[in-house]
Amino acid sequence: MVISWNQFNSPLRPSLDFVGGTRLQLELDCTQPDNCNNPIDVGEVRQILAEQNLGGSSIQVLDQYAISIRTTVLDVDQRTQLLTALNEQIGTFDPQATQIDTVGPTIGRQLLSSGLLALIVSFVGITIYLSLRFQLDYAVFAIIALFHDVLITVGVFSILGLTIGTEVDSLFIVALLTIVGFSVNDTVVIYDRIRETIQQDPGRNIDDVVDDAVNQTLTRSINTSVTVLLTLSAIFLFGGETLKYFALALIIGFTMGAYSSIFIASTLLALWRSRFGQPIPAISTDPSSSDDG
Repeated sequence: MVISWNQFNSPLRPSLDFVGGTRLQLELDCTQPDNCNNPIDVGEVRQILAEQNLGGSSIQVLDQYAISIRTTVLDVDQRTQLLTALNEQIGTFDPQATQIDTVGPTIGRQLLSSGLLALIVSFVGITIYLSLRFQLDYAVFAIIALFHDVLITVGVFSILGLTIGTEVDSLFIVALLTIVGFSVNDTVVIYDRIRETIQQDPGRNIDDVVDDAVNQTLTRSINTSVTVLLTLSAIFLFGGETLKYFALALIIGFTMGAYSSIFIASTLLALWRSRFGQPIPAISTDPSSSDDG
């Protein structure tokens, strides 16, 4: 992510949605004779872009006969000139498969700001909710676990951006918000079992309480995660280019969410309570029982 920041001024490789510009997705027309004898040469495409004074453009190979070009904002004449040069030197591109998107830099920055604000609001909302339903230490460790899930997902996509040119768009922000919502669900289930056990047996060692709570909810967590991952894997494999990386982000985040609920949120809570005591007061249902304080 540090390397990505040095290259893109961002921990991730931002897409057209966030930085603005023009994106052209082109596919050779293989119905034309001898048009698809050879795969697209990226070096040749880059040379054509340099001749059009677009040398800083980003080129992503979708398959051997399709490419995606992201460049600065182009007007109609510039796009026509570029497409003409590509058709003459690379081959005839299928006009039905050609996709051209243009986003201004101001709109791109607004989308990025709105996405980051949505993430911050979700974290704050979860913290408030868990603090009210449980206690503040529960909420803090749940947020740490959620931050871990988001961080790992962002880190993996940072690596993909550096190695194979994967860009993140507004769908990636949606994926992160979905990861946060799904991951906290497992954590809440475990926390609820921990709270119930503490209320029933306030003097019990917190390590044993957390261990039992995790064991009692482990099967449910695994079954839920596996069924969701099967669906996401199908989307990743057969959902097309648009949903491919959205599904991949969810696969990474949901996997990390199942892990962090068990090994981070619960473990940190046990560590904190074992060192600093039990903030939850003992609940006595027997009027004749004495209050030990």
